[in-house]
Amino acid sequence: MRIASILLLFTASVLLFSCSKSEQAQLLSIDSLSVEGGLISGKLDSSGQVKVFKGIPFAAPPLGEFRWKAPQPVIPWEGIKSCTENPAAPMQNPPVPFFAWSEEFLIPKAPISEDCLYLNVWTAADKKDEKRPVMVWIYGGGFSSGGNTVPLYDGEDLAKKGIVVVALNYRVGMLGFLAHPELSAENPEQTSGNYGLLDQIAGLEWVKKNIAEFGGDPDNVTIAGQSAGAFSVNALVVSPKAKELFHKAIAQSGGMFNRGTGLISGIQGAEERGKQLTDTLGITLADLRQLPADSLLKIPARFGPVVDGKILPNVREAFENGTFSDVPLLTGWNADDRVSGNPPTTPSEFKANAKKQYGGRAGEYLELFPAENEVELSESLNTIGVLGFGFQNYTWAKMQSEKGLNDAYLYFFTRVPPGEPNFGAFHSAEFSYALHTLRNWNRPFEQVDYDLEQQMSDYWVNFVKTGNPNGEGLPEWPVFNPENPLVIELGTEVKTRAMPFWPQMKFMESLNP
Repeated sequence: MRIASILLLFTASVLLFSCSKSEQAQLLSIDSLSVEGGLISGKLDSSGQVKVFKGIPFAAPPLGEFRWKAPQPVIPWEGIKSCTENPAAPMQNPPVPFFAWSEEFLIPKAPISEDCLYLNVWTAADKKDEKRPVMVWIYGGGFSSGGNTVPLYDGEDLAKKGIVVVALNYRVGMLGFLAHPELSAENPEQTSGNYGLLDQIAGLEWVKKNIAEFGGDPDNVTIAGQSAGAFSVNALVVSPKAKELFHKAIAQSGGMFNRGTGLISGIQGAEERGKQLTDTLGITLADLRQLPADSLLKIPARFGPVVDGKILPNVREAFENGTFSDVPLLTGWNADDRVSGNPPTTPSEFKANAKKQYGGRAGEYLELFPAENEVELSESLNTIGVLGFGFQNYTWAKMQSEKGLNDAYLYFFTRVPPGEPNFGAFHSAEFSYALHTLRNWNRPFEQVDYDLEQQMSDYWVNFVKTGNPNGEGLPEWPVFNPENPLVIELGTEVKTRAMPFWPQMKFMESLNP
């Protein structure tokens, strides 16, 4: 290792000695790089190919008076800031593995802090003027957890494939999404509740201003995310605040097209719940601002993005009226994408609820989701859970195809990761294949998994580069066509197939015209 380090230093010295001053200025150094706020230093990955910068500030710490405000400009620093260690994850409860999500899917146990507006960058560029395509990863976690330090989000291997990878943090839970009448009143735009989305937009603004220093192209940026990250990508695609900050979108298992999405609320209802919260606690908003961040975690409430018409408009309406960002789209969902169990019910209760909810169409519904016995009921409940995500991504691909000029590509992930626990092709199972991070996931992977990882990461990188996932040596992924809806199946075999759950999709579509 020492010999390798000496060789790297020697090579760098030779390059500097042999280059002109202007060429030296273009070399991408891990020792001193200029970004908004000052100079930073990074480190090389274990292969010596990728330059890694972790914990770069993209906004001021959202503390004190800045709690529940839009992200503020970066505070400049003196000297060279070392950006070699993971930043703090946003304030949230300590991570505990559950369901299929082992520790590789979770943030480290420390640090966790309200001071969290930092991003990580991976690049294999040697010079600043290389203009490599950029992918900005936005994490999931139901808008209540997550962070850019999750082991399976490591950008090293994608950077080796020729793109610059950025993973940003955003505020979650109450700190990221509390709406309240007083917060709206103090805001010049008279709205509140979308601080986490504003953090993402601030991160994209930072990318636009600074990514060229890392050999990235600010005019070729793809936003990508899974679960709440995909919801976020959907929000950014329709947000007027994010216009011109990105040029392609990847959304894995998530969107905001159908009614009744539990994570999303309107501004009036969100403000009322915020007011009810302070009234119930018997404190003022000023008092709430003074509480330690960990005390806020003890307040039993759930928060998510707010449809306010300013930061986040109604997604379906934005597509209908053409005010969305018309960019190429890669999207899809998993074969076992449900994330929670269903309330206990019996076949008779299920059928009674169907008649109550769908009236004259209950018979049609029960043909598509049969429940004559416990086995049928279990299968139908699973399908309903899966389509909670699948319908979003199908609808997004369809509306992009019909309302936009750019292509959409739809996938269906079916590979069941080997080992235990076995929850099928569960929610989140796909992204480690796409991000080429199986090496960080403790499962007994087989050759078929590594082959799929190679293919999926190639599809994703090709899309980041060109807006088209296809490339040499890959099975053809067709452009989505609503008249003949085909998807690429990503599983033990990678192949084109007909749209899964097509009759159920059409029924759901008829309920969400």
